[in-house]
Amino acid sequence: MKFDACTLPGAFIIRLERHQDERGFFARSFCRHEFAQHGLVADVAQSNISYNARRGTLRGIHFQRAPHEEIKLVRCIRGAIYDVIVDIRPGSQTYRKWLSIELSAENRVALYVPAGFGHGFQTLEDDTEIFYQMSTFYEPSAADGFRWDDPAFSVEWPIADPIISDRDRGYPDWQP
Repeated sequence: MKFDACTLPGAFIIRLERHQDERGFFARSFCRHEFAQHGLVADVAQSNISYNARRGTLRGIHFQRAPHEEIKLVRCIRGAIYDVIVDIRPGSQTYRKWLSIELSAENRVALYVPAGFGHGFQTLEDDTEIFYQMSTFYEPSAADGFRWDDPAFSVEWPIADPIISDRDRGYPDWQP
């Protein structure tokens, strides 16, 4: 795997190192030792799949409050997404900054999302599926979020008028 540090400290883009031949390719997509060599937490408490039937579906922006902050390793295994993370760590030099990356079944790139970040995505194709590895268990009492169009962050989404749940649409503006 290749680990590329992002502009938001602690976040990494992880690319596969393919071993190809006439049959196709083989690549390691997760290795506890390689993550540790880059100073990344590699504990996996649970894995989740998000299936999205329609292009333009937006999920987020979600996070878990302390002491249940979670680290995510996000990979798109079918279709494509515009993946967004927002630094909500008080005192961080990049507090309230965000970055986006396209994750797709074709590019097979993963995004390592550190604790203290909000996370959301918008599907770029119909029938898109996302696979998450999570460092901690989901804790309903710590689950929180903020609006996808919160002016405190001004995230630029690629598809106007998203398909979004009432819960996600009803999140308030950012409240540290």
